Formats: sequence, C-alpha cells, structure tokens
Amino acid sequence: MIRTGGSGLLAAAVRAWARGRAGAAGVSSGPTGPPAAPEPRREKLLLPALPRSPVLRACSVPVPPHRSPVQAWVESLQHHDDEHRGLTDLHPDVFAVRPRLDILHTVAMWQKNFKRISYAKVKTRAEVRGGGRKPWRQKGSGRARHGSIRSPLWRGGGIAHGPRGPTSYYYMLPMKVRVLGLKVALTVKMMQDDLHIVDSLEIPTADPQYLVDLAQYRHWGRSVLIVDVNKMPENIETATAGLKTINLIPALGLNVHSMLKHETLVLTLDTVTFLEKKLLWHDTRYSALYPFSLPYSDFP
Repeated sequence: MIRTGGSGLLAAAVRAWARGRAGAAGVSSGPTGPPAAPEPRREKLLLPALPRSPVLRACSVPVPPHRSPVQAWVESLQHHDDEHRGLTDLHPDVFAVRPRLDILHTVAMWQKNFKRISYAKVKTRAEVRGGGRKPWRQKGSGRARHGSIRSPLWRGGGIAHGPRGPTSYYYMLPMKVRVLGLKVALTVKMMQDDLHIVDSLEIPTADPQYLVDLAQYRHWGRSVLIVDVNKMPENIETATAGLKTINLIPALGLNVHSMLKHETLVLTLDTVTFLEKKLLWHDTRYSALYPFSLPYSDFP
C-alpha cells in the first residue's frame, strides 16, 4: 500500500489550478505548439443617424432642473406648405402648467364684469309725479288707510328697493390669479394643438383671400387670433382689415377672453420670448427684503 503525504497532494492541486488559469488567460505554461493566429477584428455596425430638426429658439428663462422644456414646430406664413421650419423650446412653467378650469372661469368672469356699469334706475315714491294729497280720510270710509296714490302698493306708484343706477361692478383679482389664467390658457391651447408658432408675420401679398386659404389649408379652424410684440407688417394689417374671423392683437393686450373666444392662437418667436419673461417674472418679483418705496424697481 502506497501512502502519499498531504503536502504532495496540495502541491499537485496548486499546479493543476495554475495550469487551468494559464489556459484560460491564453498563456502557455510550457513549450507548446506555435501561437494561435489572432482572431479577425470585428467592425462595429454603425446605424445611420436620424436627422434632427434644428432648435431655432431656446427658452429665454432657465428651466428648473427637474423639468424639461416642451417643443413646438415653427411655421412660416410665406407659403402654404412651410409648416416645419424647425423647433422651438417653450418654457414648461408657461406652456405646460396644470390645467385649472376654475382659474379660467374666474378670470373670464372678471374680464366680463370689472368694466360693467349698469344704468338701470327706477323712481321711488318721492320721485313719481302726483300723490301729494291723501286720497281719502283716515277713518269712516270703510276702506284701507292710505296716504298717497304713489305708494309702492298702488299701481303706477313708486318702486321700493329697485335698482338705483348707475351701478359699478368693478373689482380686481390678485395679480397672481390673472397671471395664472394666462398660463393656463396658453397651456390649454398648446395641449389641444391650437397653438401655432411662426417665425414672422410677413406674407407675400395683402390679399385677404390668401390668409383665408392659408387657415383652411392648415386646419386652423373658423377663428384665428394672431399676436405679435413687434409692429405689425403692412401686408397682414391690410389683409385682416376686412376679415371678421382673423384678428390681430399686440402682445401687451393678450388676454384670457380673447384666447378662449378664438379657436386658434398664432404667436411669433419674439412674442413667445416676451411672454415667458413677463409671466415668469411675476413668480419671483418679490424679494426677501422688499423695497416698499420702489415696488416695481426690478421690472424686466
């Protein structure tokens, strides 16, 4: 019977493990055959890059890190088919806020009523002509006691607690609510695909039929509101002068009622930049140490 010491078995196991590691690593532990030929290099398959539309305008105000800008196509009014000139970034805090229908209703009703004046007025018993004499004596006639035939109880008499115009219905909403109403209206137009961005308002002709055909070709609906912060070009002013369904409005006059009244809203690139700066300024216009002597010193 042949006995083998424990150290011999351990050494044999170590040598076997070393040979296995060397074989796995491609290193020969002794003089073996010629080295194997290297494998042919595999070339990576490169897929063709997808064409990206250029972003013609970035957000004028920095976007918070937890949000990303929304994008819209930039169109042109020069030709019917110029619908995709590029992309523009829209600030999410203006064009992608939470839709608040209650805010829209509040601002729309405020716009309807804050300039309202009711001129309804009725006459009281002191203003109606006649009735200065007591119609009959107080007692003895068997009839009800009366002091004037122009009492509110009588036909043709004065009116009690009637309207005494002119009555003003003026009230003001907080600025934060009015600004939020504009943001919600812009967001609703954007999400319903009724907001269109154009590079400029230059059109090749002053013929009104050109705008009518353009709106019909691009499916802009029955009414269009065009907004620009710059001076309106002469051609588009002449073309819209005789149209009832396509209207122009400056950016400073943009309001919730006009946006809801028209089916399609058309903004220029300069108008988008102007609206982002003005509407987002109201979110941070009050500093920690508010200078009450100059409340609007940081107006953009």
